[in-house]
Amino acid sequence: MTDRKAQLAANLARVEERIARACVAAGRAPEDVTLIVVTKTYPAEDVRLLAELGVRHVAENRDQEAAPKAEACADLPLTWHFVGQLQTNKARSVVRYADFVHSVDRPRLVAALSSAAEREGRRIGCLLQVALDRESGAAGQRGGVAPDGVEELAAEVAAAPGLRLAGVMTVAPLSGPYAGRPGAAFGRLREISTRLQAGDPAANMVSAGMSADLEEAVAAGATHVRIGSAVLGDRPGLR
Repeated sequence: MTDRKAQLAANLARVEERIARACVAAGRAPEDVTLIVVTKTYPAEDVRLLAELGVRHVAENRDQEAAPKAEACADLPLTWHFVGQLQTNKARSVVRYADFVHSVDRPRLVAALSSAAEREGRRIGCLLQVALDRESGAAGQRGGVAPDGVEELAAEVAAAPGLRLAGVMTVAPLSGPYAGRPGAAFGRLREISTRLQAGDPAANMVSAGMSADLEEAVAAGATHVRIGSAVLGDRPGLR
């Protein structure tokens, strides 16, 4: 085993143990939580090593990096997640490799993804990115749809050809009522998810939690956690 593979294996084992402990504490089964490894800024070689170590879900946040990396790893049994803010002019490229887009936040993006998915003959799982710092009409610092806009946007996704409503996603907010309270933020996301599933039971993905707050996310009911640095190490400067 190479030094890099050994490092990744050790990091991966630590993260999986954290998830398992968090599940036990929350009274959940570890298999109910899916680990998505965020490989941004790291090379395709690391993705291959992760696949050899059993990782099946990987994520990227910039199409310029993701598209060539996904192409280089097209032979691997991976599910690709796009988790970054997405411009409509990148939709066609993203739907060629992404199985899920976690950052759907506006009708224009729904339309662009739908058109691109139809053109490529694909059906893309869409998660609505919920901006919890926009609760009660506040101006948010991150992308995302305000909580009171989720239902309307969900209806647009559900009706769009080539797309399916998969669930909701959030990032712990930096401002607003949930700033510094990731557990409360993720609990609010779970409430939004429960309401969404009442109308569409298949929209059952709850994407929340990163390296620093995965335990709070699991406790709140996250079904998918997006982990980068805890598996791959401290990131080099973003390009």
